Amino acid sequence: MAARPWVTPEEVIQYTSHEDVLKRPVEKLVFDISRAELKVIAKTNNSFGEEYQEIPEPVKMAVILLAEAYAKNSIEATKKQIRSETFDDYSYSVESGTVDIEGLDIDDLLAEYVLAKGRGKTVVRMRAL
Repeated sequence: MAARPWVTPEEVIQYTSHEDVLKRPVEKLVFDISRAELKVIAKTNNSFGEEYQEIPEPVKMAVILLAEAYAKNSIEATKKQIRSETFDDYSYSVESGTVDIEGLDIDDLLAEYVLAKGRGKTVVRMRAL
């Protein structure tokens, strides 16, 4: 069984190009990585248990992408975001710097590792007409 965490904070720091993520404390990056791993497990229905001695490289890449996005979104959430402002005849807008988690397109990275299994028991109740 592959031991968690699957990636290290250093790997996320090495990958990222966002200054704020580079300055993020390691303890918080560990939390972001844990969230990313749980997202991958939920998306694939695969806990990467006993049949995996090591986590496959595409899964690691997906976790790094998600952890970076979670870190960036946490940082952006603490900043005061001004959407738009108007002064007399002058106006300007500032876009939010958050990352859309669903828009990361990690499905292709994880497609090979998705396990199709049910979500639990199915109960069917029938009655006579």
